[in-house]
Amino acid sequence: MEEVKILPYGIANFEDLRSKNCYCIDKTMYFQKLEDAGSFLFLIRPRRFGKSIFLSMLKDYYDMSRQDCFDVLFKDLWIAEHPTREKGKYQVVYFDFSQASAGNGDLKANFHRYCSTQLNVFATRNARYYDEGFCEEVKAFGTNSAAQLTYICAQAKEKRIPLYLIIDEYDNFTNNVLNEQGQAIYHALTHATGFYRDVFKLYKSNFSRILMMGVSPVTLDDLTSGFNIALNISTDPRFNMMLGFSETEVRTMMQYYKDCGRLEADIDALIAEMKPWYNNYCFAEDSLGVDPKMFNCDMVVYYLNSLLVFGKSPKQMVDVNTRTDYTKMKKLIELDGMGDEQRSVIREIAAKGKIRATLNYSFPAERIYDEQNFISLLYYYGMLTMTGTSGDRLELSIPNNNVRKQYYEYLLTEFQHVVKMNLLVLGDVFYEMAYKGDWQPALQLIADAYRKTSSVRTLIQGERHLQGFFTAYLSTNAYYLTAPEMEMEHGYCDLFLMPDHVRYPQTAHSYIVELKYLSEKEGEDRADTQWTEAVEQIRRYAQDEKLQQMCRGTKLHLLVAQFRAYELVKMEEMK
Repeated sequence: MEEVKILPYGIANFEDLRSKNCYCIDKTMYFQKLEDAGSFLFLIRPRRFGKSIFLSMLKDYYDMSRQDCFDVLFKDLWIAEHPTREKGKYQVVYFDFSQASAGNGDLKANFHRYCSTQLNVFATRNARYYDEGFCEEVKAFGTNSAAQLTYICAQAKEKRIPLYLIIDEYDNFTNNVLNEQGQAIYHALTHATGFYRDVFKLYKSNFSRILMMGVSPVTLDDLTSGFNIALNISTDPRFNMMLGFSETEVRTMMQYYKDCGRLEADIDALIAEMKPWYNNYCFAEDSLGVDPKMFNCDMVVYYLNSLLVFGKSPKQMVDVNTRTDYTKMKKLIELDGMGDEQRSVIREIAAKGKIRATLNYSFPAERIYDEQNFISLLYYYGMLTMTGTSGDRLELSIPNNNVRKQYYEYLLTEFQHVVKMNLLVLGDVFYEMAYKGDWQPALQLIADAYRKTSSVRTLIQGERHLQGFFTAYLSTNAYYLTAPEMEMEHGYCDLFLMPDHVRYPQTAHSYIVELKYLSEKEGEDRADTQWTEAVEQIRRYAQDEKLQQMCRGTKLHLLVAQFRAYELVKMEEMK
């Protein structure tokens, strides 16, 4: 009987994945498409989307020194029966620049030390293709990796051996510099005679093929004149499904473990639970409505690992490892402190769940805070995804609950700096709200905290601020999924608290909340009219069939709260 394949949780090396009998989702059909696309390629995808394992697989396929392992490594994969014309044609130089910052030296020393180590490995692996003493010559340059690479490229050219450069996390090194040491040092590295810029100049003239992957176009833009030959295929529809998992791929994987007796749950139910958390990514405008939406592959494996090990889905749907990624992202988008314009963008996205924008394909670090660049950066980090078009612009939306929680946590952190609320106390009243239907204490606590923000002039007064404040604090509850601006048959409700019966099946109450804002200048007539309209709206929303299904048998409460500036005017439940 065949041994059950191991779930590849945390594995980013293709040889390890195959030698350890791990489950493998086949992406080798994209090799030919990459060959056809061009010789010098650049692709951006969010973190945790399978870039490293894909590039590791690519390295093993094209490297001539790995051809004796081809049958073992690629057995039963698409490429085994459909090899490309360039299979095993190259010697591959492989760098992972997420490793280039480590060490006790300065930036330049650490970078060259890492690259030198990788080039020494290259020399040892490929020594048989060169004259005697090749390895010794490479090592004789010490940690001068630029000199090592120049020598290797010259020797390869003399032997007529084509070289393929693969760089994973091409921007990780510079993003860390930008985060930790600021714009000035980053600029010195990537402009004029900066060593990082010089390295990329060396790359562009010495390789037959180059493929680089990263998480943003910022560094490449700043290196433009040093490295101006790469074709950006990040929004090319041919590669929309190359990284991440499609629903079909996820179902096939689950069915494998079910057939092996390792998984007992209903697959449809599992997919239904996963989709709101991990799915909904699209990376090409021409793929909208054509390709299926893509899952974040690391999140899928995290979820499935819990099912196989513990027999149930994870209590925390967000993998704690991703929080480190979002912390890094948060630091990068806050370089030198965000202004009101950028905070307003984040509040709008958090409140509406989407934004109209023009996606910029490259921009320098010093222009990150231009509005369209800032929105584009959120997209590249996976904080937004393509969901439609609106005239000549894209509609970019929060892809899923995993990301939505990052927005809410960002807002919450900002609000907690202004008015410190005891979240443990808030959690206690959320329990009463979920199990007993006693909603007044929770909403009154939030309303009281909102009133106290009136003294902070940097906060923008208005309906969006009100909605963002309530959304941020309501999202801290464990018993509901907080859905802002949810589309109903008769419009968009401000907030819907959908019971999470998977984790808290005893939750007995669900809520629609309509928040209405009055300026200090608006009179009582306007207040009365607004209240009447809100009551009519929320009662229409309550008739929505989709809403009734999502309430899952709980008692639905219809709540309307009206504020004048920062003061609560009234808050009532409608029958």
